[in-house]
Amino acid sequence: MATIEIEARKFEVDGDGFLSTPEIWDDDVATLFAKYDGIDEMNEKHWAIVRFIRKHYEEKGNAPMIRNLCRETGIKLREIYELFPLGPARGACKVAGLPKPDGCV
Repeated sequence: MATIEIEARKFEVDGDGFLSTPEIWDDDVATLFAKYDGIDEMNEKHWAIVRFIRKHYEEKGNAPMIRNLCRETGIKLREIYELFPLGPARGACKVAGLPKPDGCV
């Protein structure tokens, strides 16, 4: 397992940079991972996406389908890519502290 350091905090991650221990996730971890991926500041739309993804993960054990993410947050897919340049899976799910998603996020 790999380790990354962001602002003097170390995190165990998988080979793709996803948090290996999702249970340590909190808002501070989300902010640090966002900065690591080039998102300088999280706005309310970032948080709406991250919180929806996180809630879905905690309830169902996996990432939501992109269609549900867009419908529930009211944010279009194009805008999600603007907010998270790495996309919903590699960007938003990583910031939300999920393991690397298997399916269609």
